[in-house]
Amino acid sequence: MLAYARDRRRFLLFGRPRRVDPETHRHRAEVLLESLLTLGPTFIKLGQLLSTRPDVLPPAYIDVLASLQDDVPPAPWPEAKRVLEDELGPVDERFAAFDTDPISGASLGQVYRARLDAATERTREPAGEAGRDVAVKIRRPEIEDLVRADLRVIKWSLPILLYFVDDARSFSLENLAEEFSKTIREEMDYEREAEMLTEIKANFADDDRFRIPSVIESHSGPRVLTMEYIEGTKINDLEELDRKGIDRTEIAENLERSYLQMIIEDGVFHADPHPGNLAVTDDGKIVFYDFGMSGRVDSFVQEKIVEFYIAVANQDIDGILDALVEIGTLSPDADRGVMAEVMEIAIQDARGEDVEQYRVNQIVGQVEDSIYEFPLRLPKNLALVLRVATVVEGVCVTLDEDLDFISIATDYLTEQGYREESIRKYLDQTGQQLRRTGESLTRIAPKAERALNRLDRDDLYVRIGVEDEQNVFEDLAKRLVYGMLLTMSLFSMGVLYALEAPRGSIVAAVFSVIVLIQLYRSFREPKSLGARPQFTRQKLRQRRREE
Repeated sequence: MLAYARDRRRFLLFGRPRRVDPETHRHRAEVLLESLLTLGPTFIKLGQLLSTRPDVLPPAYIDVLASLQDDVPPAPWPEAKRVLEDELGPVDERFAAFDTDPISGASLGQVYRARLDAATERTREPAGEAGRDVAVKIRRPEIEDLVRADLRVIKWSLPILLYFVDDARSFSLENLAEEFSKTIREEMDYEREAEMLTEIKANFADDDRFRIPSVIESHSGPRVLTMEYIEGTKINDLEELDRKGIDRTEIAENLERSYLQMIIEDGVFHADPHPGNLAVTDDGKIVFYDFGMSGRVDSFVQEKIVEFYIAVANQDIDGILDALVEIGTLSPDADRGVMAEVMEIAIQDARGEDVEQYRVNQIVGQVEDSIYEFPLRLPKNLALVLRVATVVEGVCVTLDEDLDFISIATDYLTEQGYREESIRKYLDQTGQQLRRTGESLTRIAPKAERALNRLDRDDLYVRIGVEDEQNVFEDLAKRLVYGMLLTMSLFSMGVLYALEAPRGSIVAAVFSVIVLIQLYRSFREPKSLGARPQFTRQKLRQRRREE
């Protein structure tokens, strides 16, 4: 926290903000990464959430924290067994077989493979094969107390950190703390995870391209979740996929379409699509694991996401900015000229030879950078959506480096009728504007005649209001006062020295120095971001070369 505050302000509590080079940011981020790993499960989750918040941290931090995975040693089996038996009863009675070596470990829980006794099995769907293999997810022992203690630490630390950051960052940090507290409690609630998993499974019930495990309701509870075990090849194991003759391009396209459906159509989505949670069966079906991190998108945000995608595909800068404003990411008072230039540069820098030959993760990456450079905000659920978009794009590019996400998204939006609906909406708006224009033209002539009559009678007055968003008049007044005080103090110092009053002249001299420093600072204060663009083509190209 102290290092971050020191990077934000030269002398910690005072002084001008300073520019910190990417190498320093990366060093700070690596130190933070080691600290989070040392502090344990809660802070590992915090780091994962921070990696989705470019409105809080600089890009270098985001890059380093994005590699943070649930790398926590599993709890000993006797402790995990105690949690399991507290929820379900004796292991030997509830399971026909149970492998005590975890097949997957995470910061909040760990997964074991077992086999059910057919007599005790009950799923949330029609019964399948009797006595099938299952995956049993068990919450880490005593994790609740540890999370509560860690959340108290974060809550106490937050006011200290807020003292060192600006208003926009303060809003984002408070938002982040609230979101993190809610997210980690939801992820520890396996009953909620079972509900989300079941809902998403139902949404894909008629689509044979995907496999989502069934919940074994009779063997699940708040701290234990038992699911159907579905075996598959890890989605980024390219050699194995090729050996099995699986079409990687088709897998990538299906994965993209599945997340478009979840976010745009269904409104509920799997929010942790890293390669460890995705697999491919031998017949080419995509398997989703671990629904602990999942989210919902309301209909308004869905509509704006559609508008954003359509605007990006059409290179409609005004449409992109309108969607960002309406969704709450961009302030309505922001300088649209500056932000339009940011978007133009981002799209031009990211696209290929053809109009749609560019990567969504490149566009989002540039927007993420601008979120830190400019005072933008990320609504809570939109941060998860942004993370999903970038992680899924990374997985798909691993499968097929030539995959064009924009064309897939455009095809999907066209198939679902969104682009036609967008055209109809545009035509309706154009018709309304033409009607209003015609109505205005009929009113112009009489108004112009009245204005000319008043001008002819010398009865026309013009009222002018001056908007001073940059506080120019306040700065001028401040400098004028400082100048007057400096003149007065210098004059007083001279008079006191002439009257042989050394103590008084020293006091006047100290006062003069203080006023002089304040006057100097009034000329040295940084300009508002709205004044000039901070994002240039040269800077983008330089960053691309460095990467």
